[in-house]
Amino acid sequence: MTATHDAAKALFRSLTGQEPAGVWSAPGRVNLIGEHTDYNDGFVLPFAIPHRTVAAVGARDDGRIRVASTFADDAVEVSIDELSTLFPTLRQAQGPSDETQPAVPEWAAYPLGVAWALSLAAPGLDATGVDIAIASDVPVGAGLSSSAAIEGATASALNDLWSAGLDRTALARVGRRAENEAVGAPTGIMDQMASMLGEADAAIFLDCRSLEAQLVRLGVAEAGLEILVMDTRVKHAHSSGGYGERRAACERGAAIMGVPSLRDVSVADLVRAEDLMDDVTFRRVRHVVTENQRVLDTVRTVREQGARAIGDLLVASHASMRDDFEISVPELDTAVDTALAAGALGARMTGGGFGGAAIALIEADAVQAVSDAVTAAFAASGFDAPHLFTVTPAAGAGRDA
Repeated sequence: MTATHDAAKALFRSLTGQEPAGVWSAPGRVNLIGEHTDYNDGFVLPFAIPHRTVAAVGARDDGRIRVASTFADDAVEVSIDELSTLFPTLRQAQGPSDETQPAVPEWAAYPLGVAWALSLAAPGLDATGVDIAIASDVPVGAGLSSSAAIEGATASALNDLWSAGLDRTALARVGRRAENEAVGAPTGIMDQMASMLGEADAAIFLDCRSLEAQLVRLGVAEAGLEILVMDTRVKHAHSSGGYGERRAACERGAAIMGVPSLRDVSVADLVRAEDLMDDVTFRRVRHVVTENQRVLDTVRTVREQGARAIGDLLVASHASMRDDFEISVPELDTAVDTALAAGALGARMTGGGFGGAAIALIEADAVQAVSDAVTAAFAASGFDAPHLFTVTPAAGAGRDA
């Protein structure tokens, strides 16, 4: 067991005076390539990372849910029956209301939203009360999907304790619904699927329309490579406006092209698209369409030539996010440019953008040199020091004890 497991169990004991019924966990993820394609029914290639969120959970007999976290001072307790009244997004959907502030803090909306979404996904469920104690070592706000890790750990625990019988894909849907409708973040399903389906030494090639998932063996260590995460410490939030504006632009572009989603637009169609829409909408569309193609190209390249050959695709992905989708920030560009100058085979920002982390594919013996170069470049630019660490593809969500 890890220190994070110990912290979750200790919190549960301090909350209840008892031992938990079990401990469940789910990982964060790094998206190797395929950004902002998921909610456009496109393709993504993420992998789960060793950093995990742990939920120590036990039953109670009063029909209430209490959640506590090591990163919040106070526990939050609600009745299962009132879950749908807690979140502004759900209240507004039910009718006009002057209530726009959440009834619970945002961190608690994730596990409580999962409980609400799980109860809808399994009609007739006998949802008994629970205590949930959460600890995590997934960096928050770094674009590594700390939110999906909370959702995955909570959904796995409640699925077992409530005997819901849902499979991992269904639990990923539960997590996405919680994030979209309870928290109000208009994300796709990539993060939840990566957190649920991760496997060691493999990325998940996911078709976000059909939810068909294939494991793609990366062989990074075997090739003498490492994946360096460069957390800029610039916090981002998917529920803020920039993410929603990008999604709206994608929907607008699809409507102009007369297709259900940008998944149905090919690279060849971009010539026609440019004549039909304004410059900003076109550039948003161009990013998604070319990024989908880059995912397909990356999967083929890894399978045929190995991970060492994908560097140029990573670099092209970052340029597209920086210039067409406009979701990068100076810290991310500095991390990517410096890593490449220091010898990285490829680098790109990862996650929703507007902050967060970048990744670099580097020679295993160059980790220190690249890390030192990035740290020095941040200092020279007057940025806060980055958090740098390597990751390997890891297992997905499940019960640990």
